[in-house]
Amino acid sequence: MSKYLLNKFLYTVDRDPELLERYREEPAATVRTWEDEYANRILNCLHGEASTWLSFDDTEREALSTHDYPKLFELGAHPFLTITLFIGLFERDHGPLEFQKEYARRLSHMTLPYPDITT
Repeated sequence: MSKYLLNKFLYTVDRDPELLERYREEPAATVRTWEDEYANRILNCLHGEASTWLSFDDTEREALSTHDYPKLFELGAHPFLTITLFIGLFERDHGPLEFQKEYARRLSHMTLPYPDITT
């Protein structure tokens, strides 16, 4: 498991409007494509440098492919990255603050101490 890679996914998808829409419409395909094309790129590097070892495990891939943000939280994805991405995906389908309330409701079973979000 790589919290770094989960957070990198959340960060990069949230900042690319086309990728965000693709993730909204075809999450599993977008996760596969992102993993193949973006996972091993050095974050914010424009010169083609890349690593070769990063990939999601099955649990991470499933949680991302099903928009399962409570599971992502349990896996240690950063809550600010998670909520901003999912607001971008789903807020338009809800009234003011309705999605944020649903997000809180679905995470209400979590108690302190929360999962470690350090990478």
